[in-house]
Amino acid sequence: MRKRTVFRLAAGTVLAGAATLAYASLVERNLFTLRRYDVPVLATDTEPLRVLHLSDLHMMPGQARKQDWVASLAATDPDLVVVTGDNMAHVDAVPGVIRALAPLMEFPGAFVFGSNDYTGPVLKNPFSYFQADREYAHGVNLPAGELRDLFTGAGWADLNNARTTIKAGGRLIELAGVDDPHVERDDYAAVAGPVSATADLSIGVTHTPEPRLLDEMAADGFDLLLAGHTHGGQVCVPGVGALVTNCGLPRSMAKGLHRWPGSNSWLHVSAGLGTHPTAPVRFACRPEATLLTLIPR
Repeated sequence: MRKRTVFRLAAGTVLAGAATLAYASLVERNLFTLRRYDVPVLATDTEPLRVLHLSDLHMMPGQARKQDWVASLAATDPDLVVVTGDNMAHVDAVPGVIRALAPLMEFPGAFVFGSNDYTGPVLKNPFSYFQADREYAHGVNLPAGELRDLFTGAGWADLNNARTTIKAGGRLIELAGVDDPHVERDDYAAVAGPVSATADLSIGVTHTPEPRLLDEMAADGFDLLLAGHTHGGQVCVPGVGALVTNCGLPRSMAKGLHRWPGSNSWLHVSAGLGTHPTAPVRFACRPEATLLTLIPR
């Protein structure tokens, strides 16, 4: 009787695991959702301003469902679109990325790149993400230059170690960003400095939300900090949340809107829209875009 009970428990565990994996790989990773947050960063008695934050598309050829859903976000009528990197996961991904983002290129926009805009993903042990000192492995070169030219050709601001001001929603917005800290391409010193008193809003942008960088942006007075990279943990434990962030960010801040500690800055971390192609699963962490409605303080 005891052997039969053990066998049933083992069989039940295997079946539950298989069902969970099937759900995570076939269902949840395609359950795209639009998150909405109000962020109190504007001056008193000013009109709200809508910022659409997209990240981590990790686009592969043939992902028409993802492309169609992203393209449909043009209906949110954002004042500003900000893309925080890792757009590609394949050398032939550019057409899919542009098909997804083309309707959004009708709006003012800005972008930074992530490591997977420069080199492709490689097969890895998922448990390696628990190793803080693991060495980053680069795959094949990706057409980052082509994607950059298409973005800037549409009028979007390239914030990879750059700083600029743009007009959006009738407001003057100061933007500063860095190239991906995850692969040590960031150079915040090149763009550092207090925010301008003449800007109506200031936004700091990075792919990877490394605390050392967020501290510097917050110290310079940026109202809003935007990042991606974490995938929200990608595979989360209900009631616990993310197990890893793949950077120095605390797990409690793996996604969503948070006040950056010790500052007046707000941080939004997108859980992103894609997955690593060798681990195409999401669990308790749906793929997402976010519409941030900026309101008076």
